[in-house]
Amino acid sequence: MSFGFLGIQFGWGLQMANMSAIYSYLGANPDSLAILWLAAPVTGVIIQPLIGQSSDRIWTRLGRRRPFILAGAVLASLALILMPNCPSVWMAAGLLWVLDGTINASMQPFRALVADNLPETQNSQGFAIQSLFIGLGGTIASALPWMMTNWFGVTAEGAGQGHIPSAVRLSFYIGALAFMGAVLWTVFNTKEYPPSESELAAIRARKFDWTLGLGDIFELVFRLPRRMWELGLVQFFTWIGMFAMWVYFPPAVAKNIFHAVPGSVGMEAAGSWSGFCFAAYNVVCFIFSFVLLWGTKYTGPKMMHVLCLTAGALGLALVPLAADKYQLLISMTAVGIAWASILSMPYAMLVPSLPPDKVGVMMGMFNLFIVLPQLVASSLLGYFLKHFLRSEPMNALVLGGASMGLAALLTLLVVSFKKTGGGAITGMGGAH
Repeated sequence: MSFGFLGIQFGWGLQMANMSAIYSYLGANPDSLAILWLAAPVTGVIIQPLIGQSSDRIWTRLGRRRPFILAGAVLASLALILMPNCPSVWMAAGLLWVLDGTINASMQPFRALVADNLPETQNSQGFAIQSLFIGLGGTIASALPWMMTNWFGVTAEGAGQGHIPSAVRLSFYIGALAFMGAVLWTVFNTKEYPPSESELAAIRARKFDWTLGLGDIFELVFRLPRRMWELGLVQFFTWIGMFAMWVYFPPAVAKNIFHAVPGSVGMEAAGSWSGFCFAAYNVVCFIFSFVLLWGTKYTGPKMMHVLCLTAGALGLALVPLAADKYQLLISMTAVGIAWASILSMPYAMLVPSLPPDKVGVMMGMFNLFIVLPQLVASSLLGYFLKHFLRSEPMNALVLGGASMGLAALLTLLVVSFKKTGGGAITGMGGAH
């Protein structure tokens, strides 16, 4: 059921590890990198709630979630093939909007699929297995350019100002095939529980909604469970930290570790090592997912998340202390521990508080707490970098670490709750 996440992470992993480098190859300056990443949060705000709402309301021969997973995978694979052939910064930025939108369309139903099919007692384990596949896929995807160069002898032909290296282009082609293949495996080897006759009748009787579900989504904003708001605040500061790392880690490594300038051979070496570091934290994510499977039985998802976010905060804050490229792997180990938890524990804490008939749309709306901080970061990080952080990408990483540390503290404030026999959700602060 979760195997398709292996493929989806090829899309995310290649994007996260290489987009800043691609923009740099095409001539973008560091101060503009954050705003060029704006596609990711904006498409997430729009796509995920709509896909969640739509998948809650249909039933097809492929089920409820799988049609959206398949359609998103086809379009995302095409975008991955086109991305490394962009001749300009703005064309790459435009295609990133397409890539992000289609990955979001494919990814969101995967979360709901697990929530649909698993009992509450297996939520933590189910999402931990998703983290496992995400870590494995991210490991391979992030390291692909480095592997192309160091293992398979792909030369630096085409590298330099205005050109994307051959190793990067081949990596995106491989990623497209892996994305499509893994998703097809899940789509055609997974079953979904069919709706009851009354639910099926309601689906067939529903009239076309000219607002495409936006009206219902806006109404739901005022009826979200308390736990979603609390976890949303945690997510907000968590994802500012992760976004800062994805955007500024490659230029920080190029400037402070490799002492490279745009257009030089050192930039390609720095980009490849940044991808290797991103692969390293995904390796740790993969391995630590097994710890989550075992450990959450004893700590619960809340305390596990606190510990993991604390490790990630320290990892990001300590990046400037690295004296050489190998010491960066220490920080990436800590980030990988946090990443495994970020991909699973918030969802394990959230799902029991959601009404069964609204799982898709509410999981999509929960994504707003991921994309809104990225919108804020995309809009403001470049300004802060230029005017308050002396245009030093390393300083942005420290800021990201501080943000993740705050997220760990806020996790401690998430209330405990339980479901009553009638399905109502109660907690320390009363009804949710």
